[in-house]
Amino acid sequence: MTAPADLVLTNAAVHTLAEPDEVHGAVAVRDGRVVRVDSAYEVRFLEGADTTVIDLDGGVVLPGFVDAHTHLPMVGRSLVHADLSAAGSPAEAVSLLRESADDEGVILGYGYDESAWEEARYLTREDLDAVSDERPVVAFREDMHTASLNAVALSRFVGEMPDGGVRREGGEPTGVVVEEAVDVLYAAVEPDAEGARRLIEAARDRAHELGVTGVHDMVRKSAAPAVYRDLDAEGALDLRVRINYWSDHLDSLVDLGARTNFGSDLVRTGAVKSFTDGSFGARTAKLSEPYREGDETGQWVVPPEELDELVTRADEAGLQFAAHAIGDAAIEAVLDAYAERPRRPARSDRRGQADARHRVEHAELLRDDLIERLADLGVVASVQPNFLKWAREGGLYEDRLGRERARETNRYRDLLDAGVPLAFGSDCMPMDPLFGVQQAVTAPDERQRLTVTEALRAYTSGAAYAGFDEHRLGTVEVGALADLTALARSPWEVDPAAIADIEVTHTVVDGRVVYERGD
Repeated sequence: MTAPADLVLTNAAVHTLAEPDEVHGAVAVRDGRVVRVDSAYEVRFLEGADTTVIDLDGGVVLPGFVDAHTHLPMVGRSLVHADLSAAGSPAEAVSLLRESADDEGVILGYGYDESAWEEARYLTREDLDAVSDERPVVAFREDMHTASLNAVALSRFVGEMPDGGVRREGGEPTGVVVEEAVDVLYAAVEPDAEGARRLIEAARDRAHELGVTGVHDMVRKSAAPAVYRDLDAEGALDLRVRINYWSDHLDSLVDLGARTNFGSDLVRTGAVKSFTDGSFGARTAKLSEPYREGDETGQWVVPPEELDELVTRADEAGLQFAAHAIGDAAIEAVLDAYAERPRRPARSDRRGQADARHRVEHAELLRDDLIERLADLGVVASVQPNFLKWAREGGLYEDRLGRERARETNRYRDLLDAGVPLAFGSDCMPMDPLFGVQQAVTAPDERQRLTVTEALRAYTSGAAYAGFDEHRLGTVEVGALADLTALARSPWEVDPAAIADIEVTHTVVDGRVVYERGD
């Protein structure tokens, strides 16, 4: 006799998101795995006395969203400190920082985006002096490559910063710093293990509210890996985490014999992560042609020669590589480094050495030849559809590149049609898969635009593939791990411009309901 299910989600449109996408009326879960996807009538036969049955009242069930590129503690920082993504002007940012200044120490804010303001400029020393002239104030731009400081913070930190990262006018610091100078600030405000746990728990809960069941977290000089493992050991994590360690950690990973995919069911070693260039927000993304204004082409954060060495060492140690590359010149340098490595046979057994499956993170400005090379090399394009908010008329890309080159950014349609593995993530800008799906579905250029099904797959099976999890995650099929997201309405049936407004009603991780709307 078949054992009863632990959990049944019924009276729903259950989308498998497999190829082809099939739709059923219910799904049953036992021991953390999907055991039946069928009509509500058939699934009812798996209901027992102890089965939890959730009537979704016509809602939609999808595979759980996997955020393939995020910084989970950073999500927590915006929840614990000032969330500057809500600011619509410099004055509003100053007001939010003032409201958050209730503790001693540095006053922190995260996530401002001046490109969306009518007064499109970075926050300056003068702005932040209005928050406090006694305590340090630091506001991080949402791309995390730029930060703004008040005079007190400048006096404390500027002596530790490389001069090239400190923006000046008339020889005096404006309060704006970029790239390596920002690293000094992150090191100064990095919390201890207790503080990191507070941030991660807040971010985990927010992830569940958004239907996110797994993340690929980019970790650098942080207590986060230990916190993830502690929470996992306590049975309190309720989130699948792939830790993509910054290249600063490469020596330690090699010494420990760590390999990509080693770990537990919930916490695994992912890739080695490195920068190559900066960002469009900071005008430091490395381009083959100059920015719209001036003759600058951005900068190398990690030059190609150093990148080649990092890729070689990681690859030889059995570690996947994830290279941040935004400008076309940077993407080309990454593909050059990957092309020098021999192709290994595909293996996704977490106890064996995995195939390379190296990644380019962001891949914002692409040429046709680069798309072809991505496909030929089998490199994963780990991209952020929410960045398409900057591709609209008058947006950040147009300001930095001009209208024609702005249309050449985030070419998801072209990548998918070329056969490039496509994985969606958020980079915390914001951490909201449905917002990202909406941006991809309503993108302004046909080279960027995806269907609803394609966009959802990039946030489920595509992200799972980027993490060697395609055999256990990313679809709602018998045998798959029961990571599920339930929505109040169908993203196929609403106005595409309203997809981000759809509410998540339930989130299930490993067969357990970890979020229920209104709970």
